[in-house]
Amino acid sequence: MTRQQLFDKIKEKESFLCVGLDTDVKKIPHHLLQAKDPVFEFNKQIIDATHRYAVAYKPNTAFYEAQGAKGWDSLQKTLEYIPADIFTIADAKRADIGNTSSMYASAFFENMNFDSVTVAPYMGSDSVKPFLAFDNKWVILLAATSNPGGLDFQNLITSDGEKLYERVIRESAKWGDADNLMYVVGATRPEALADIRKIVPHHFLLIPGVGAQGGDLHAVCEYGMNEQCGLLVNSSRGIIYSDSSENFGSSAGIQAQKIQIEMAEILQRL
Repeated sequence: MTRQQLFDKIKEKESFLCVGLDTDVKKIPHHLLQAKDPVFEFNKQIIDATHRYAVAYKPNTAFYEAQGAKGWDSLQKTLEYIPADIFTIADAKRADIGNTSSMYASAFFENMNFDSVTVAPYMGSDSVKPFLAFDNKWVILLAATSNPGGLDFQNLITSDGEKLYERVIRESAKWGDADNLMYVVGATRPEALADIRKIVPHHFLLIPGVGAQGGDLHAVCEYGMNEQCGLLVNSSRGIIYSDSSENFGSSAGIQAQKIQIEMAEILQRL
């Protein structure tokens, strides 16, 4: 999916909602355990209920890898079930030496056909550039994450006075451009967004942490939105686990719609 196609979808749906499919077989409604593929059946009903309001889906691959081969099968079926005009994110946080990164990129972009994959920047440019070699595919680089341990390293001051995460963004922006490179910035650190926008004013930012993790949508938009929106805001648990009964799909749809309505109001101010 191109940048323009993603912008167009945001306008069409009046939404920049990304639904995280962090599907834990221990947390899905009990009645689904009788299904042939409980994880896929759960995801299918979530997608059916939320696709009107979402412009992206983000399966976290850890929840599928933990199930072994059947988990990868559930993930592939989920990916194929997502409507073709919705942006897909493999939340895999991969990166390694160049030839290994090339294999990771081939797995997610060619074999599975995701639109994007999250990538860890610690090993530098040669570990990231193989992911950037694919047309109309995206790298979503970890920058300022919302987990408490993220502060262990990301806010360290470099020799030129920048925070480490700012240096990562500034340097990595040279490897790609706003058409193939996004950044992960946690919603619980909205104050960082204003500084990040000074470095990458035109890039998309993927914002996890809204909802169950305590991030505030309006604060995120105040500091991080650009003239064309430029945000994908993810909600996972607050949507997919909002109800554990047989009505879980309807509940997920209601929660997604609530967020979309807020987003529509925010977009009207652009």
